[in-house]
Amino acid sequence: MNLDWNHWQVFLALAEGGSTAAAARALGQTQPTLSRQLAALEAAAGLALFERHPRGLRLTAAGQELLPAACRMREAAQGLSLALAARDTSLAGTVRLTASEIVSAHFLPAALVPLRAAHPEIQIELVASNALEDLLARSADLAVRMTRPTEPALLTRRLADWPLGLYAHHDYLARHGMPTPATLAEHVWLGHDRSTQLIDGFRAGGVDVDREFFAWRCDNQLVNWEALRAGLGIGVGLRALAARDAALVPVLPEFVVPPLPLWLAAHRELRDTPRLRLVFEALVTAWSAGPA
Repeated sequence: MNLDWNHWQVFLALAEGGSTAAAARALGQTQPTLSRQLAALEAAAGLALFERHPRGLRLTAAGQELLPAACRMREAAQGLSLALAARDTSLAGTVRLTASEIVSAHFLPAALVPLRAAHPEIQIELVASNALEDLLARSADLAVRMTRPTEPALLTRRLADWPLGLYAHHDYLARHGMPTPATLAEHVWLGHDRSTQLIDGFRAGGVDVDREFFAWRCDNQLVNWEALRAGLGIGVGLRALAARDAALVPVLPEFVVPPLPLWLAAHRELRDTPRLRLVFEALVTAWSAGPA
């Protein structure tokens, strides 16, 4: 059969996502398009590769047998993509960068202003997301991460530790008073929905809390930041960002919030690509001394 890599990408996305909705999100396509590509693949292979069940899709026996070969096909395609990208010596082109929502909105634009002025031929494609984009799969060329990347194929650099603190709007404090270690439960806390990061942090500091301790729960950093600025409750924030808003007041100095490490990562095979190296060094220059 004539192997169409686009169809096998759909096969892998469905196998790993377990549903057309998950695969559509992963590939940036519509569900009808994926369904048509799957039908074309199954027709070309002469095999039923998936069967439906109440929660989505699962591989048939034939699909299970083909999955390892499809994974090897993806690895080969990624290797070819990296080899070609590493040979690109032109400054003109696109660098795909991923960073968290807060970093993307409040720190990244200013960090890239000098680069844009010096090298307007370099275009930036930004993925503003807290999800860990896969550099090995070329979902991004550069990643700004708050945890140390562990993949051995990545070139990483720790830029700085960004201090965090607990803050509340002065209007909130006027209504509820200044919190103390003895009155934590009497206040409105801004937390996460699915992430346990803040729960784990409180427990590590000796305060045993659960999900219900946080009366406001959202995993979107930008939404939580705006909720803090609106006076909805007490939350964790970057000191450099809080310093920009005179209405935000630091609270509970007794609780030391560990700083947020900032890492920059790229694939090792891309380190000699000139435009990628320029963007990498621009971020190192902007943030090695901390956020600005």
